Amino acid sequence: MGSARTLDSAIAALDRALRSVCAPARSSRPAPSAGSDTGEALPDADRRMSAALMRVNHAGELAAQALYHGQALMARSESTRRMLLAAARSESDHLAWCEARLRELGARPSLLNPLWYAGSFALGAAAALLGDSTSLGFVAETERQVEGHLDEHLARLPPGDARSRAILRLMRAEEIEHGATAAAAGGAALPAAARALMRRIARVMTGTAYWV
Repeated sequence: MGSARTLDSAIAALDRALRSVCAPARSSRPAPSAGSDTGEALPDADRRMSAALMRVNHAGELAAQALYHGQALMARSESTRRMLLAAARSESDHLAWCEARLRELGARPSLLNPLWYAGSFALGAAAALLGDSTSLGFVAETERQVEGHLDEHLARLPPGDARSRAILRLMRAEEIEHGATAAAAGGAALPAAARALMRRIARVMTGTAYWV
């Protein structure tokens, strides 16, 4: 019975991975930017800047889904697993919004998305193996760092790109909510060395996805 459940979980995780990386992202909610500019009116330099930033955010949302999927696969309690998968569904909306915005800007997602997903999934699974408290603490710290990253992007977006700004503002609010939920559910504070390592990994991914 236990082996069958493990196999079912592994198959479900593989299905989520294939859908995240290979299929067009789908949102259960309309983008928060409805009614704003679509990108054609932006000067070329501004459009390129917005596209590069939104490519980074798209890669980040794909990585966030992978983290949650890896953590959910290895979660020890069913309540933690459900919470992680619910957060992943919210991240799926974010992914779809960023993907649609990239199309409007005439740009593509990162070519390294399969790598971002695989690496983040492994990192999430490793965190979950340390126990639910550590795993939830990892979520809280990840979302805290994402908040800072989104603040930086909001400051760097061209002033005329109201559509991307609306997307990032709602994403920021929901990332803060995810982090607070994880902390309230018993997430333990991570050591300073772990937090620093997470920042270094994030810098590598965001710096690469900006161009590739």
